[in-house]
Amino acid sequence: MIVNLSPNSLQFHLKKNIKEISVALIVVLSVFLFSANSSASKNVVIVRAKSITALSNEESPIIIERYPEKVTKDVRHKLDSLLKRINKRHDFHGAILVAKNGNIMYNNQIGFANFKKKIPLNEESVFQLASVSKQFTAAAIMLLNERNQIQLSDTVNTYFPDFPYEHVTIKNLLNHTAGLPNYFWVAEHKWQQKRAPTNSEMMELLESSNVQRYFKPGRNFDYSNTGYFVLASIVEKVSGTRFSSFLKSNIFEPLQMKHSYVYSFENDSIKKNQLDGYRLYKGWKHLKINNTVNDAIVGDKNVYTTIEDLFKWTVGLNNGKLLSKESLDLMYSKGKTIYGRKVPYGFGFRIDTEGQKIIYHHGKWNGFSTGLTKYLEDDLVVIVLEHTSYSAMKSLNKKIKKIITENFGI
Repeated sequence: MIVNLSPNSLQFHLKKNIKEISVALIVVLSVFLFSANSSASKNVVIVRAKSITALSNEESPIIIERYPEKVTKDVRHKLDSLLKRINKRHDFHGAILVAKNGNIMYNNQIGFANFKKKIPLNEESVFQLASVSKQFTAAAIMLLNERNQIQLSDTVNTYFPDFPYEHVTIKNLLNHTAGLPNYFWVAEHKWQQKRAPTNSEMMELLESSNVQRYFKPGRNFDYSNTGYFVLASIVEKVSGTRFSSFLKSNIFEPLQMKHSYVYSFENDSIKKNQLDGYRLYKGWKHLKINNTVNDAIVGDKNVYTTIEDLFKWTVGLNNGKLLSKESLDLMYSKGKTIYGRKVPYGFGFRIDTEGQKIIYHHGKWNGFSTGLTKYLEDDLVVIVLEHTSYSAMKSLNKKIKKIITENFGI
């Protein structure tokens, strides 16, 4: 039987058939994807989870909020005067950022980036963080801990069987109770090559150098750069990637820190706006400080960033975008010796509980002087980055805090 269809009727039947075919294809595709996922390896699941996380980060960027200028007029005037004064009297060439309640109230810089060419500093000038880098290493460890790839009670020998200092746990390394020798001394006295050693080469040198440790793990507190380069080495071993790559994909990119990276002397190329460190010679001439045998090691230092990127870090770390509250609480809590004595250090942060609670870290390396301070009760963040061997960071923080207290009522 032949059925004649009008144009309108024919269009209706075509639409209906297309719709039925589309539904059938969706059902078949769903069954296929379900089967594929059911038989997929754990590695595939991890990749899918990272993709979802990346999408989430794009949808919820780190938003930098700023107070209106009329609200911050007085405090900006006072801080501008302070910047000019320390530049003139104390050869300060750097940047200051102050934020309260998550909003920037002040962000400015003074001085030169390059003294020979008389290039001034700007908002995109990239500073070496020196020991402020340690909090990034601690965060990387906590990320691995949250993913159940490591345990804080694991010993270094779990990942480096030939490590000569037994029973040192990851937690000992984090809060400086490991008692390890100073790798600076080991590199300067035991390293025989002209180029600077990498983390993996320094780990091998520690294994063969027969240098005694200061004390058995857990007995005392001793601030240790060695502990944090070992932590970065553990991150590399567990993740199977360079420490710089791990921070880039797991911290810098999720927090939109576009001008931040890890730089290892002789192993990485110098980036745009990357600053050198200087020292003042004979009271007027600025001499660039050369790299040393210790400058290829990362984890204890060698994170480079801008002042606004570093503020993004504090926002992302404290708003739960990167780590859980439980992990952050551990980072912000004092450590303990095996005798129960508290030490003034958490994971990557110094802890000051005299008066109000202050979480902070200062850094000093090859001309760079840095400070990141968070006054918890005031919800106040003060960041100072400098690159001409400025030596009064603690005093400067107090002056900034006083100006905020006296000139800002929010």
